[in-house]
Amino acid sequence: MVNAVLGVRCVVPNNFLVWEATRPIADCRICQGVDEVLQLQNVSRKEFEKYAYSYRPILVKGAANDWPAIRTFSYDYFKKLYDSTEGAYESVEDECQLLTFKTEFLSLKDVFSMSRSRVLNLDGEQPWYIGWSNCHPSILASMRREYTRPLFLPQDAEHAHHDFIFMGYSQGAAMHLDYISRLMWQAQLKGHKTWMLTPPPECEHVCSSFSFRAEPGDVVLLDTRQWYHKTQIDGKEFSLTVSSEYG
Repeated sequence: MVNAVLGVRCVVPNNFLVWEATRPIADCRICQGVDEVLQLQNVSRKEFEKYAYSYRPILVKGAANDWPAIRTFSYDYFKKLYDSTEGAYESVEDECQLLTFKTEFLSLKDVFSMSRSRVLNLDGEQPWYIGWSNCHPSILASMRREYTRPLFLPQDAEHAHHDFIFMGYSQGAAMHLDYISRLMWQAQLKGHKTWMLTPPPECEHVCSSFSFRAEPGDVVLLDTRQWYHKTQIDGKEFSLTVSSEYG
């Protein structure tokens, strides 16, 4: 089904309003005294240990600079990959998730059927921004040849069996929580994205809202189950990120 609130198409029906009404009350100690993102650079696995499973929003500068995906991933890369892989489009509709946000797309095939002028977000065209998960084995294998799990993550951390791609222009995601099972990392591969974070309503009296900007090569780590978040892409830039869960 297609969720009218989030624009999510997936196997299990989504009900954002029910989730929001029934979510556990947050422990406000997770955000008390946190009024900015923690920036790290050249951090080792050992140095990252104390942050690995915290609620602290973290920005690791340049952690994905050496990934081939920074050069290879693009709209055309994924269009070619899905067009040439049997069952790839069906896997998104039947097994994975498609997040269409404010667009009119009903399927990933619709996304990869756009006119060239809209793909490039030329003047007069409607901006677009979408995301989807990849659970087709050969698609995932092809993708993961272009990047690795961030090397600073704990060696024994569980890794999800699917990864997400988010790409497009203008406003990214509206303010929301994610209903996922693990912590999240997201690598900014193209463009610049500003993240705006706010604590749960019950914590607003002790916690602060703040924002930070991710540049190409940066990796964001965030407990998106606890921090409400939305994103905004710079100007008319094209943004492309790869994201996954760990825990």
